[in-house]
Order: sequence, then structure tokens, then C-alpha cells
Amino acid sequence: MREISPTQNWILITIVLAASGVAYDMMFYSNQTPVVGAIFALFIGMPIIAFERKALFRGLYRRIQKLPTFAFIVTELVIYEILMSIGFACAALLLSSLGMVKPASFLDLVIMPYEVFLYALAVCSAMIFILRVRELLGRDVFLSMLVSRYRNPVKEERVFLFIDLVDSTAFAEKHGDLRAQQLLSSLFATFAEPVRRHKGMINDYVGDAAIITWPLARGVKGARCVRCIFDILADIEANAASWRKNYGQVPKLRAALHGGEIITAEVGVDHHKISYFGDTVNTTARLETLCRSLNRPVLISAELAGRMKFPEEISCEDLGSHAVRGRGQALGVMALSSRAVTVLNTPAVILHG
Repeated sequence: MREISPTQNWILITIVLAASGVAYDMMFYSNQTPVVGAIFALFIGMPIIAFERKALFRGLYRRIQKLPTFAFIVTELVIYEILMSIGFACAALLLSSLGMVKPASFLDLVIMPYEVFLYALAVCSAMIFILRVRELLGRDVFLSMLVSRYRNPVKEERVFLFIDLVDSTAFAEKHGDLRAQQLLSSLFATFAEPVRRHKGMINDYVGDAAIITWPLARGVKGARCVRCIFDILADIEANAASWRKNYGQVPKLRAALHGGEIITAEVGVDHHKISYFGDTVNTTARLETLCRSLNRPVLISAELAGRMKFPEEISCEDLGSHAVRGRGQALGVMALSSRAVTVLNTPAVILHG
């Protein structure tokens, strides 16, 4: 699937917002130049989209996310109204100074008409709903389900990154299951930004493990799949003091990377999901279990390593071939490390599921 850069994404949002303003003018103000409606729509809608995508008032957004659902909705509606009113006033003052609109009074410049507010709210709410669903499912899954790409099984090549939390069993026994789940929630939240930055997709969470995937060409480009795991490790190390304060320890991870041919299919009836089948997925899982026996925190198959050029800060150690359960032939294995990240070098028990 073709990559869309953040810039292209914002351009698309801008076009949709501007088009909604033009459509509004054509329906209600046929004697007005379309550019006026487009400018009003951009000034009214763009701050709301920026707020929802955490590009504007990120701290405020994070605080209201912690509110109960009803309070969250009410607070968002109040913020929407404030942002839209400010945007409308700014657009009206700009267009008035350019002579493109001639309001009857100053109040007409700064007070948004009720019907404009409702229309803008409906358009922004629809766009935010689509963006939220896309974020929930992941861009690739959202678009794939939209066009029914995987309604019939498809053969393709993908990269998989399996990440496991070390010593989760011991932590749960010491602090309880609820506290362990809070640790996992915080940990998985730190994965989101590096995965997004490197164009990956979090496919699933299984117990204390996360499964991240890329189309093979996208994952090996610029060694994105490798950069992703080391960015996650660097983020955890950079916030070590916070982890110790909140949980009494800094999370330690094990990770494995492998890629190859798989079968992708949309499964389910009431609950649909994009699932991956084949030896590549199983081999990645088995490779992750080798981390403990080989005493290495990050492993990559030699097959996948041969498809990319590693960043200078990443060192690669050839560990030879190893038998992998469920695989007929031995797998070439390499250990990855970074001089910028301190990672675990001691074995521990890993809890799956």
C-alpha cells in the first residue's frame, strides 16, 4: 500500500476542509466567491483537527483524556466551540480587511451564526470520527477494510517485530495483576509514537507482548523496523527515572525481527480483524524465545538482515545458525545492539498471554 507522509496527510485534510466550505457557500450563498467559504472552513476547522491530532494544546488534550466519558465529551464540545468561534472571528476580520466580505456590523464579524456552527461541527465531527477509527484500527487496516482488500486471502511479504516484557511474572507476583496491567498499559503507550514515526502498525497485544508489522519494502527502507525497536528502548532509558518512580523498576524488553512471505486475510463475523498466517509469523515468535537462551535482547534473522543497511549506530553480531522449533531448517541469527542504549543481558522468565 502506498505510503502517505504526514505532510500529504495534512494537505488532504486541508483540501477536504476547504471543499466543505465551498460546498456550504454553494448551498447557501451562491452569490459569494467560493474562496470565502474555503477560508472560513479552514480557519474554523483546522484548529479542531490540530487539537484532535495532538498538534495543538497537546498537554490539555492528554489531561481531558483522563476524564470520565461524559465529562470528556462535554469538555471537548466546549473546546470545539471556543476554537471554532476564534477561527470564525479571525477569518472574518481577515476577509473584511481584504474587502472580500462586508458585514452589517462588528458583531457579524466576531459572532458565528448558529447554522454555520452546526455545519462546521458536523463536518469536523465526521472527519474526527474517521480519523479516530483509522487510529484505532491502524491506517493500513482501516483502508484495507474500507476497500475489502483482504476479504479474500492475499499472499504478501511483511516484516514482524515481536516485543516481550521481561520479568512480567515476577512483577505481577510482587505487585499484583492490576499493577502489572498498569505497567503494561504504560509500556505499550510508549510504543505508539516510535511505531507511527517509522510507518509501522501495532497488529496485536498478546499478554505482555506486542506484535508490530510492516509491508516488507516499507519496513526495510531505511532500516525502519530496526530503528523502531531501538527508538523504543531509547525512550524507556531516557525516562528511566519516571519508570522507577511510578513502578519501582525500568522495563526490560526482548525483541525479535523476521520477515518473509505470509498470507493475510480478513477474518471474523461480528468482530472483523486482519490476521496473518504462515511460517514467517511462527518463526518470529520462535526467534524471540531464543533471546533468553542466546542471552541477547534483540535478535534478527540473517534473512531479513541481508535485506537492509543498518544505521551506523547499530552494531550487528553474527550468532550463526540455530534450530528453531517448528521449522525444518536452521535459521541464521544475528544480535543487534546500539551504543546509545543500555539493554538487558541477563536471562529472565517471560509470561505469554
